Amino acid sequence: MEWIPHFTSTINWIGRVGVGMLKEIGKIDKPWIAIIDHSINIGTKKLFVILRIEMDILYKRDKAITLEDCECIGLKICDVVNGESVKKDLEEVFKISGNPDAIIKDTDYTLNKGVRLYRESQEKPILLIEDISHVVAKSLKKEFQETKSYKEFSKLIKNGSARIRNTEIAFLTPPKLRNKARFQNVSQLGKWGEKMMEHFNIRGRAKKGSILERLRKAFPAFSKLKSFILNFSKTTSVTSQVMKRLKNRGLEQSTYDDCKLMLKELPKSSQTAKSLRNWLDRHLKIQQQLGSYPLPISSDIIESLFGKFKHTIEKSPQSDMNHSVLIIPLLCGKVSKEKISDALNSVSQKELEEWKEKYIGKTMRMKRIDFLNQNIQKVVNI
Repeated sequence: MEWIPHFTSTINWIGRVGVGMLKEIGKIDKPWIAIIDHSINIGTKKLFVILRIEMDILYKRDKAITLEDCECIGLKICDVVNGESVKKDLEEVFKISGNPDAIIKDTDYTLNKGVRLYRESQEKPILLIEDISHVVAKSLKKEFQETKSYKEFSKLIKNGSARIRNTEIAFLTPPKLRNKARFQNVSQLGKWGEKMMEHFNIRGRAKKGSILERLRKAFPAFSKLKSFILNFSKTTSVTSQVMKRLKNRGLEQSTYDDCKLMLKELPKSSQTAKSLRNWLDRHLKIQQQLGSYPLPISSDIIESLFGKFKHTIEKSPQSDMNHSVLIIPLLCGKVSKEKISDALNSVSQKELEEWKEKYIGKTMRMKRIDFLNQNIQKVVNI
């Protein structure tokens, strides 16, 4: 009978490999870009991750970046997150890896402040790339969120969804609007609205009991918002095309020209188009400063990494930040058997425990056990 290791042994092996891979981080000769972001809260803590991608990666791939193209060079568990903590974490990581030629990040205030503080402390300038997805979402929010038409449309969608969700026409339920960062996935709603408008535009009375009659009852006055819905759909469609082009090919003169042409499809009054033209102008200059390679402009890959990690952590009955975070370095790059073996052999179980004590501290589960045991002891003493 084959020997099967206990699951805790496997967890510890993964932890040792993760620590080993982080120990191997060093400087490289090629130009590179850092992608940084914080995870959502896991338990009472956040995770700050720094990825490294080489500048010529899009030139080699000619398609969107994958986790295989990245290297995790920084993994920080944060109790407190602010500008000063971001600066401190960047200092610790970049002291080992060397400074990047540029940093990609979203528009989060804390990241903005931390990166600004770090850049100001450096002699050699580090260029800053604003993630295209967040720029688009911010532009759409600014143009539409406070308008009367958008508020009416949102209310109509919310109420109509509730009316048809548990009926035979539930398959026509519009995409759900997220409470947070809703403008980052709003293009699907625009497509839905445009398609539905084709049916609502049918003249005359709908046949009794038909899908059209039921839709008209569920979404009254839908047709009155036709002008807004078509403009909203067009705007979100064009911005999606722009993002797709840039994420797959990067920003250079040819993709810059393509995107400028796409934006001409929007009305001259479009604030979103104006914002994106300004973004394109600024970032083309950054691309030209960095060299001839297409410029990566998205931090989507780090969101994908967090998604994979979240899927792993959710298997635990008590979601908490523990040493399972060490699986993250293994999810990046090309991890061969030899690399895993070398990393595993370079870190002992004692070193893993020391890493956990230094960077993780006591988890909620450990605190719970300590507390309950302490109370039990008190009862015994009494």
